Amino acid sequence: MNGETTIRRILVANRGEIARRVFRTCRRLGIDAAAVYSDADADEPFAREASAAVHLGGSEPSASYLDIGKTVAAARAAGADAVHPGYGFLAENADFAAACREAGLVFIGPPTEAMRAMGSKAEAKAIAAGAGVPVLAARAVDGTGLREAAEEVGFPLLVKASAGGGGKGMRIVREAGELEEATRAAGREAVSAFGDGTLLLERFLDRPRHIEVQVMADRRGNVGSLFERECSVQRRYQKVIEEAPSPAVNDELRERLGAAAVSLARAASYEGAGTAEFLVEEDGSFWFLEMNARLQVEHPVTEAVTGLDLVELQIRAAEGADLSPVLESARRRGMRGHAIEARLYAEDPARGFLPQTGTLHRLEFPEGLRVDAGPESGSQISVFYDPLAAKVISWAEDRAGAARKLAAGLRAARIHGLTTNRELLARILEHEDFAAGRADTGWLDRQDAAQLGAPLAEGEDLEAMATAASLAGQAERREQAEVLAAVPSGYRNNPSQLIYDRYRFGEREIKVGYRIREDGATVEIDEEVRPQAELLEAAPDRVRLRWRGVDRIFQVAQAGDRRFVDTAVADATFTLLPRLPVAEAEAETGSLHSPMPGKILRVEATAGQQVEAGEPLVVLEAMKMEHTISAPRSGMVASVNITPGDQVEANQLLAVLNP
Repeated sequence: MNGETTIRRILVANRGEIARRVFRTCRRLGIDAAAVYSDADADEPFAREASAAVHLGGSEPSASYLDIGKTVAAARAAGADAVHPGYGFLAENADFAAACREAGLVFIGPPTEAMRAMGSKAEAKAIAAGAGVPVLAARAVDGTGLREAAEEVGFPLLVKASAGGGGKGMRIVREAGELEEATRAAGREAVSAFGDGTLLLERFLDRPRHIEVQVMADRRGNVGSLFERECSVQRRYQKVIEEAPSPAVNDELRERLGAAAVSLARAASYEGAGTAEFLVEEDGSFWFLEMNARLQVEHPVTEAVTGLDLVELQIRAAEGADLSPVLESARRRGMRGHAIEARLYAEDPARGFLPQTGTLHRLEFPEGLRVDAGPESGSQISVFYDPLAAKVISWAEDRAGAARKLAAGLRAARIHGLTTNRELLARILEHEDFAAGRADTGWLDRQDAAQLGAPLAEGEDLEAMATAASLAGQAERREQAEVLAAVPSGYRNNPSQLIYDRYRFGEREIKVGYRIREDGATVEIDEEVRPQAELLEAAPDRVRLRWRGVDRIFQVAQAGDRRFVDTAVADATFTLLPRLPVAEAEAETGSLHSPMPGKILRVEATAGQQVEAGEPLVVLEAMKMEHTISAPRSGMVASVNITPGDQVEANQLLAVLNP
């Protein structure tokens, strides 16, 4: 059918930043947009932005965003005539696409048959091979014949979820003894994230590059490539940095990759936006990995270098429009400049990338960057969903300029309340290997994540920031007492006594002493005078110091006992300790606590069992991923306080381990 329809209201069957991203295009096109939301998301920005919002109930994805019946009913209740699935959740679920169409809704995505074909990685590989696209050896597994399939594929191999992506449901297996546990774990994650535990065994390449091609197709048979994206900087198969164009792709390879992606889309009778992913080796040979039958998280870099709105093209394709003029124009123009995207996650690289939950007190970025964010200042990062806080995108005329601009923007951002991977992202962009375009898919895993993710503030910069925190606090106290303290002249009442503040910064304790004088302030750090410090201005939210002869401005905010200090190049979060030393209770010897809220999947130890340091004791599910909690040292398990299926809170006592 080539007739065109007009979409008037779209239900976005997703949440967070992708929902807000689709809303933005809908507003520009004059299309009404409705939302669905779970219990956990009732107060999130996307649920408030839509013209109508339907409550799905539940907080677990299975009870909300993965429930096909509820979502289709929500579209009907909202009066939508179309559904945009975003990415993740039901975006690549062919049954959902079919249910939408059976309900008379336009599904903004490929035909159901193409979704089924591309949604099965095994079938997608067969179609690719038939279209002349190179593929790696792979076998689908259903719980039987596992070892035989593994031997046929060969080691090392990758166990991966057939139904989705995003790094969930993936495990590397280097020898036969690891196969069964890796398969069980990948299957559980696949069910949790995608509602489908089907797995694929695939030959694993150690150091390839991950390069994908954006394709767009209409129902009239027009298919075109919108060029490649480089996605090699990744951790546990979760992309971290993406860019367009790839520094490793020349015109000849770009032509071959684009032709392969277009051939695959034609063979699958594809419509709408899709992404063909490839593993590319140093000699230019490439292998088809999978096709994502949806919009990609990293689509903004393609938009930045082509000037196109991919969500608009998705909508136009779903309406039956002829996309050939757009595709031909893009082919002639090619890409302009260079774009890089960084994924900002609420996670702690120094603690094994442990996801963080709680209140994101502030989320602000400098001008000149594109920021696609789900939360905003004051939002909650929930335990139930992926901890992606924002995608930050830069564009410049060349790659070096884009990297420099994005790194500077990340450094200058004001991100308060939760630990994020911001420092790691900035250091990756500034790394000599990244600058030289040498990163492969294993590059980040070979780096010291704790070092890359360490705080940007250190040395005298850190001391100056701690001083600013104290002086801002003093200004606030004086302001509350209705005593002017905005500039040094405001301190002319009488010299104060020496005041001390004690802060915790990571593992370090910092003691700041200051005495306000008519001509400024005397500053001590850990009881050593810092004569280079001269106070120029102090307010509760802004301090100006002359530090070693250089005027510096510090933005300061606080929440409870925490002080957030920002500069143009770094930030620091200090925890204010009691001013007078007090006895601090130590944690119970040998106690093992939950690092985050979640659900107990397995308990690997029993009371009385002898365990070795590093031995897995508990497996916790949180944010759709499994997290193993291991013994911090060797000893005997004195008690176990949880059982499989228990919901636990952050810092809840799980077990006690005696020497």
